[in-house]
Amino acid sequence: MDDTLSPRRDATEDDERLRPRGSNSAGMRQFNERVVLQAIRLHGSLPKAEIARVTRLTAQTVQVIIARLEADGLVRKLAPVRGKVGQPSVPMALNPDGAFSIGIKIGRRSMDMLLVDFAGQVRQRLSLDYAFPDADTLFGEIEARLKQLRRGLSAALRERLHGVGIAAPLSLGGWQELLGVEPARAAKWADIDIRARVAAMTDLPVQFVKDTAAACVAELVAGRGRSIRSFLYVFVDTFIGGGLVLDSHLRAGVHGNAGAIGSLPLGLAQGDARRAPAQLLSVASLFNLESLYLARGLDAGAATDARALQPPWLEATEVWLRDAAPAVALAVNSAACLLDLEGVIIDGSFDGALLQRLIARADAALDAYSWEGVTRPALLAGTIGSDARAIGGALLPLYAHFAPDRDLFLKLEA
Repeated sequence: MDDTLSPRRDATEDDERLRPRGSNSAGMRQFNERVVLQAIRLHGSLPKAEIARVTRLTAQTVQVIIARLEADGLVRKLAPVRGKVGQPSVPMALNPDGAFSIGIKIGRRSMDMLLVDFAGQVRQRLSLDYAFPDADTLFGEIEARLKQLRRGLSAALRERLHGVGIAAPLSLGGWQELLGVEPARAAKWADIDIRARVAAMTDLPVQFVKDTAAACVAELVAGRGRSIRSFLYVFVDTFIGGGLVLDSHLRAGVHGNAGAIGSLPLGLAQGDARRAPAQLLSVASLFNLESLYLARGLDAGAATDARALQPPWLEATEVWLRDAAPAVALAVNSAACLLDLEGVIIDGSFDGALLQRLIARADAALDAYSWEGVTRPALLAGTIGSDARAIGGALLPLYAHFAPDRDLFLKLEA
């Protein structure tokens, strides 16, 4: 996903944000169209004169491109804005009906399928809850829901469906002992190519990405990532995980697993694998919070809603925060020393109030570390929430079709 675009920040706070820039050379029609679309996506609705300014295209080139994009149904005119002098300007915006994609999140506790429009808004949502995904039945459920989403679009809009993006853990059958899943049931996932199974169901292009990396894509494209150049992304779900953005690029790593903070050890190994230190996911995941609730005879579903900070769940939540926040702080300190991060963005499948409580506790725990020789990153709340993984998956085909190729053509301002 290295063609994902996001503004970059210079050392000086007041410096102008970097912008996508087009080329006035011949033979660049498609690229210039994508640059214009990207400028509107990043900055919001813009009049043609402003589009020309931020893309460095001539006014005449922008005029021609906007006419083509409008004819193709990808952009639309908004109401004229009248200024103090001169003619009113007409902002151009993305047409939500211009394109669609489907995002599928396959998790350890649920499957979500979203129909996402060209503006990045969720048009339709289909979900399936389970104790653990059954490899023998889940793909049948996915196929039925894919057909349902397509039937929900008119024939004309169905032609604008550009692909399917899947977000799922790379080790979906892993850590079965923690989850209490039968080994044989979990082991089935080791031999399944999820992308290939879904691709066999549809004529649409299908892409696959690690679930927390997909959530990171959503934050990078539509959230705080548009203004932060390098950050660690932390997503708290059944198991905590993450993604990594460096220089405004999502970094997948050799095995597609960069940012796998859930596997970070919380102590020093003592030379015996049987007594290996606990991993971050073993104390800072929602699975741990649910276990605390169940041990007290409480509804474990409260881990994802506002009840987590209300009696009688609050006492157990405080126990979880006592362990989870310092563990997250250790991961932040380790990552900052290795990567020199601008910030750490934390999000998850829980209520916003609990997210803020976790961030505050983790930030306080960072005070106990020595920051000599390293810069302490800011801890920031994510803006997407529990839909981040499915939305990130849906963004993959949209960006494959409509984002400019950054590495070949984008010229960045100093």
